Amino acid sequence: MPRPLRWTLTGLEVSTLSSIRALTETDFDVAFQPIVDLATGRTFAHEALTRCKLPHFASPSTLFAKAEEEEACGRLGRVIRNVVFQHCERQAVFINLHPQEIGQRWLVQPTDPLFLHEGPLYLEVTESAAFQYFDLCMSVLGEVKARCGAHIVVDDFGAGHSDLRRVLALKPDIVKLDMSLVRDIDQSPDKRSYAEHVIHTCRSLGARVVAEGLESLAELQTVIALGADYGQGYLLGRPAAPPLGKAHWPLKPSSTA
Repeated sequence: MPRPLRWTLTGLEVSTLSSIRALTETDFDVAFQPIVDLATGRTFAHEALTRCKLPHFASPSTLFAKAEEEEACGRLGRVIRNVVFQHCERQAVFINLHPQEIGQRWLVQPTDPLFLHEGPLYLEVTESAAFQYFDLCMSVLGEVKARCGAHIVVDDFGAGHSDLRRVLALKPDIVKLDMSLVRDIDQSPDKRSYAEHVIHTCRSLGARVVAEGLESLAELQTVIALGADYGQGYLLGRPAAPPLGKAHWPLKPSSTA
């Protein structure tokens, strides 16, 4: 059985912090970052980014490390989803899932707001979670997908094991290229070559590709030339509440042709 994913913490030790199980919906804020269709420059969906209002849980790493310690990722995820879906009734939304949360079966409860959302729904698992918890992801995410039509997204590809064949065996609808791969991609032949291979392989197997962390015009132009379907990053829009109706698009319409 793989060991739970861990993060390195600084400052307060997680063992001294208040219990995750005491947190309620009023302890969280949510913002939405646009994911943009690179063929049109229009917003395709938004990723929900939730932050805890309590100072000692301001870092998501600290928050989820404490939740892991208490084996409370399932409960925490449910509270977060309750907050998210209060702010996006029919919009296409990307929701992040923690690997421990998947194993605790909270996602398949019929009262989960996932099953009440009227818009397109995208469930994100990290590349490392897809690699280490492959069978669990296949089982639980497959069940959720069958019941509510959710789309499966593999996040942070290129940041960890980068086993493309194993990731694509999950049959994701979307693969997100990690920002470490996208950063300065216009200046790195190696990054461009690898990204082009990933994009081509994903698209040949029916998965679309999001380039994350776009911060410069040159990065945007490069990932478009390589065939990425969507883009996300500060260049196109910062997280906002409520969701931005229109993302920033720095190219002329003819530049996407």
